Amino acid sequence: MDGIGGKDEHFATSAGRRSYLVQYFKEALRLGGCGGLVHAANSCQCPAFACADRSVVTPIIYDQGYIPFLLEYCKKEAIGLLIPLFDIDVPVLAAHREAFASAGTVVVTADPEAVGICNDKWRTHRALAEAGIRVPAAWLDGELALGAIEDGRMSWPLMVKPRWGMGSISVYQADCREEMEVFAGKCRRGIQESYLKYEAMADQERCVLFQQKIKGLEYGLDVINDLEGRYCTTIVKKKTAMRSGETDAAETVEDRELSALGERLGTLIRHRGNLDVDVLEEDGRYYVLEMNARFGGGYPFSHAAGVNLPLALVLWAMGRELPPGLLTARTGVKAQKDICMLVW
Repeated sequence: MDGIGGKDEHFATSAGRRSYLVQYFKEALRLGGCGGLVHAANSCQCPAFACADRSVVTPIIYDQGYIPFLLEYCKKEAIGLLIPLFDIDVPVLAAHREAFASAGTVVVTADPEAVGICNDKWRTHRALAEAGIRVPAAWLDGELALGAIEDGRMSWPLMVKPRWGMGSISVYQADCREEMEVFAGKCRRGIQESYLKYEAMADQERCVLFQQKIKGLEYGLDVINDLEGRYCTTIVKKKTAMRSGETDAAETVEDRELSALGERLGTLIRHRGNLDVDVLEEDGRYYVLEMNARFGGGYPFSHAAGVNLPLALVLWAMGRELPPGLLTARTGVKAQKDICMLVW
């Protein structure tokens, strides 16, 4: 059976430690009756290479040779799906979706405008607020945040975080003005000393976000769209443990309000594949914290509950219908990540 343009090879970029996703896609190709391979790319040797059928070291993401390298690789290896797995990779690949489409390769993410909204926490805040979706209060100007506290519209603590970022890098909780000022300085330094500096180049003067602290339960949503950007379903997980900003343990739950929220977000963003959404609950109200137009660290919990998005993507790429229940999660499934050793 033919995939996109007769292509059954699929390619994950910035694969890093996401060996589980490589395994999921290898299994998806087997279940889909394909003879294709799963390729993994990274800018250096990484654990995911141990699981991939083929692997390749690429130029770094912001190198001028990165996109030409990937385009040539996709043409040479007849890649059908290109799956970015890292925040800073997503906007770079989204900006070249048409070039990859001309080569017969579908980039599994949103369009550049929607990716810009997801990656930029300030734009996320504004876009969702304008759509009538509840979000924590936020400011780019620390003095405005302090003013909101002084006039009683807000109270301590505040979160101080990079406007662009992931994995809790340079994220701090400030309980007073002095802490806020110190943490803002540390946050700016952390941005300049990490990969976050690349996206922050878009607005270096306003690269720190001051955000209302929401105290309550945290949920993760996997909002699934097809390859045309049409909404399919939402998987809801209650997070029960976190590690370095990533979900370490979770339980799948049924929540109609959060499912409806997922549908609104999927229709708004019109991404391809997965939209990873973090939601906080306080006093019975849900607040969207952030979104990522890619497979997130919480997807394995959906997979453990019976959802198989990699297989769905493979079948969609082949022009085939999904079997019933492929994107349906069993509720009440509790899971926790473990540590394993990979040798390559």
